[in-house]
Amino acid sequence: MLGLDADRLRADLNRLLAFLFHQGILDEQYLQLQQLQDESSPNFVSEVVNIYFHESEKLLRNLRSLLMDREFSDYDKMGIHLNQFIGSSSSIGAKRVRNVCVAFRAASDQSNRAGCLRALELLEHEYCILKNKLHELFQIEQQRLLAAGVRYPMLN
Repeated sequence: MLGLDADRLRADLNRLLAFLFHQGILDEQYLQLQQLQDESSPNFVSEVVNIYFHESEKLLRNLRSLLMDREFSDYDKMGIHLNQFIGSSSSIGAKRVRNVCVAFRAASDQSNRAGCLRALELLEHEYCILKNKLHELFQIEQQRLLAAGVRYPMLN
């Protein structure tokens, strides 16, 4: 019984991953990240992704704060935040988030406040999709491991 449930959950996990790749939410860098996970670090991917979420939320707050300032003109500072977001998103394979950051950076380089505001809204939307889907992925993985009799600590 446990094996069948674990097999079903593995299939669910594979379907969700395939969907995330097909939709361009993730790219091959995510698979490379998964390859770094092993028995000695069974939570590696979720730990790295949780750090990414924490840092991304700070970056999103900083970007929103900059753009909400009516006297805003420091596009260089915005560019620094965006470069950090681009790099961290690339490192976990968050393809759509990275692509939005690149477009956001282009608007910032042109000092296009309206373009930056639109890009920020799209970035927040894409980030939310990514976060929800990765949390779903990690929940399925945890259920699969529990069904297989493996202990896996709960994520925040």
